[in-house]
Amino acid sequence: MPISSFEIRVCLSCGLRYPLAEGHSFGVRCPQCLGETKVVLKKKINDSKVFEEIEKPVLPKKHRDDVSKAEGKNNKVKAVLLDNIRSAWNVGSILRSADGFGFTHAYLCGITPTPEIEAVRKTALGADDYVTWSHHKDAVKLIKRLKKEGWKILALEEHENAVSIQVLNSSSTGNNIVLMLGSEVTGVDPELLDLADEIFYIPMQGQKRSFNVANAFSIAAYALSS
Repeated sequence: MPISSFEIRVCLSCGLRYPLAEGHSFGVRCPQCLGETKVVLKKKINDSKVFEEIEKPVLPKKHRDDVSKAEGKNNKVKAVLLDNIRSAWNVGSILRSADGFGFTHAYLCGITPTPEIEAVRKTALGADDYVTWSHHKDAVKLIKRLKKEGWKILALEEHENAVSIQVLNSSSTGNNIVLMLGSEVTGVDPELLDLADEIFYIPMQGQKRSFNVANAFSIAAYALSS
């Protein structure tokens, strides 16, 4: 059944940021540490207005994640950010495609499974040996840091400000590129979309509104390689 709304929650213990869709099996407890969480954002589907809580959660002071610095053969580094992707098979498939299209790093955020999970490794077919990866509990914090470091942030999402993927190519972007994809159910976190330099959508010719996230990544990655 289509969802009509979702929340973004942040764990007060470990800092995990994840979406909670209406009627989803996840509860208000953190899916990783079972700690208490707080709503930081609410959104209605097909409603551009986002309602934020006035009170922000006070998170514990944490050390900075040790992000791998991927080095490409040329000056342009391409990385993919997967935020709260649920399916290990989708993640493995994206890693395999990422290697094929010259992406050198994967930022795996929120509840996104990592190559430590057998199903991810099985689907990646060894691509995780070539695409370095790092895990981050809060993608918003990560993207804010990457923007300060000069990365160009692209998002793949159906959005009122999105432009067709047909205009996307590598020559139109900055040197270092991060391509963001979000939850199969709730899409890219609205705060990540606010931070994106550009948002792209894939035109659909059938009755469905979107492709599987792994297929969508391959389409966007191909556009970036042209």
